[in-house]
Amino acid sequence: MTDKFQNKYRIPSSRLQNWDYGWNAHYFVTICTHNRECYFGDISDGKMQFSEIGKIVKIEWLKTFEMRADMNLQMGAYVVMPNHFHAIITIGENEYNTERGTERRDAMHCVSTTATNNMGAKNQFGPQSKNLASIIRGFKIGVTKNARKIHADFAWQSRFHDHIIRNDKSFEKIQSYIIENPLKWNNDKFNVKTD
Repeated sequence: MTDKFQNKYRIPSSRLQNWDYGWNAHYFVTICTHNRECYFGDISDGKMQFSEIGKIVKIEWLKTFEMRADMNLQMGAYVVMPNHFHAIITIGENEYNTERGTERRDAMHCVSTTATNNMGAKNQFGPQSKNLASIIRGFKIGVTKNARKIHADFAWQSRFHDHIIRNDKSFEKIQSYIIENPLKWNNDKFNVKTD
């Protein structure tokens, strides 16, 4: 049975339960446009040809790291595709994930460490800022604000997909997938022409 919030049905969260998305880890994210509309350009000969909105996506992603220096973010491989965006982003150790009073994890090395607040009590989760969702929310807002100056109907899909990268093998596989994505566009599940 689906839960209701404010008398509306809610879709269950696809986020990993008991994981604080502000923790130090590598994350693979995928964000799609609404209805998989190809706002960002086209693939020609295995290379992305950016539209003006596609260029905005790239600029806003790069700005993400400048604007959030306090989170110790590291940019991994990323690709802007005609109707979606893939990226690896690392949230490094920072003042927000070392002072939250929560169990911290090093996902790549499957190591768990515990931090407590100054009263010795564990807090299940910190504030819903300075985490992966707040990073993606800020990125999407920046793109939307600028994209709508060009195309008034531009919209993202309301959610995004994430995957916590837990080991080097997975990191390398995802990184290759991102880099090779334009070459495989004709068979890509996000390519609306192949649906």
